[in-house]
Amino acid sequence: MVEPPRRETPVDVCVIGAGPVGGVLACLLAGRSVRTAVVDRARLPPMEHPEFDGRCYAIAAGSRAILERAGLWDALPWPSGPIREIRVSDGRVGRPASRLHLHFSANAIGEEAFGWMVEARSLRMAINARLHATPALAVFAPADAAAERTESGAVVRLGDGTAIACRLVVAAEGRDSPLRRAAGIPVTRYPYGQTGLVGAIGHERPHRGIALEHFLPSGPFAQLPMAQTDAAANASAFVWTERTAIAERLLALEPAEFTRELARRLGDHLGRITLLGRRWSYRLGALHAHRYAATRLALVGDAAHGIHPIAGQGLNLGLRDAAALAEMVGDAVAAGADCGAAPLLRRYQAMRRPANFGMLLATDGLDRLFSTDRPMVRLARDLGIAAVDRLAPAKRFFVRGAMGG
Repeated sequence: MVEPPRRETPVDVCVIGAGPVGGVLACLLAGRSVRTAVVDRARLPPMEHPEFDGRCYAIAAGSRAILERAGLWDALPWPSGPIREIRVSDGRVGRPASRLHLHFSANAIGEEAFGWMVEARSLRMAINARLHATPALAVFAPADAAAERTESGAVVRLGDGTAIACRLVVAAEGRDSPLRRAAGIPVTRYPYGQTGLVGAIGHERPHRGIALEHFLPSGPFAQLPMAQTDAAANASAFVWTERTAIAERLLALEPAEFTRELARRLGDHLGRITLLGRRWSYRLGALHAHRYAATRLALVGDAAHGIHPIAGQGLNLGLRDAAALAEMVGDAVAAGADCGAAPLLRRYQAMRRPANFGMLLATDGLDRLFSTDRPMVRLARDLGIAAVDRLAPAKRFFVRGAMGG
């Protein structure tokens, strides 16, 4: 790792936030020989706490390619679980799923998998190790940062007095981004009145790489196939959406009672299940920034957008932001151009904002369509699911979009 840059030896880009999107962006920039500084409020140890962390990311095939370019995919310390098939069904809690369902197979379109389930701590460990080991990167963590931006350049000042001069500041600090707020960029928020319950389960029967997306009146329930872990030979992640009042009651249950409620939504196709590790919960809502850029500032990931987890695309959108911005900045630096100039930032916004807003609308519409128990709506969506299952071109369209191809 290089010594922290002084103002007389400026960097090209300063990334604020070393989470998955900010960390991947920094690695991509370093791979393009872009001098980069990374600042985060938290300490970035080379390894996470060894306690099992059941949270997982669904990494689409297109996002895997981004992680490979960043030098992170082969650095993951644990294997990832391929999603080879996806089954979409509709139903009610404690009852068999509708016989009208939708089934996707990666083999049918000549692909190895639609995506891969990667443990959150596995990706974090790979990113942290890469950040600390890359000569072109300077890491400042833990550190508080404030940015001063002008038409001619930017300076990021840290709490210890360090000043980092740069051409571009990137906000990757999440949905409550202080940089976005300081830049006066408005945000539209879409509350759902739902809470996401997240964790992992061990189960008696193998999942065979099949993911389940089961739509219930309170929200979707997803079972996602994980690779074998030290905790269980057969393991899956779950992403369980409930109305917030119900979710709060579920979270108050003892583990055995919580597991019984989970099994009522999952069904019995995996046999007996056990809860692995702890449970996490998140209030769900969507947001979209009105602009993705300001003077010498670009927004990426959750600082720019947030969507419903119904399609598992949130992180994938952020990784596509990182890939697009890294390519533009890398090209500019290679050409000796200003990598924080307004025309470049306008191109970045034009590329990413419409695509992300389109996914927000799609996931919002899916949630509103499926999170209801009205009989006529249920009948219409069941017939729609069955119709799409029989139309190969429609299935390929949905699959390619989800894979990020």
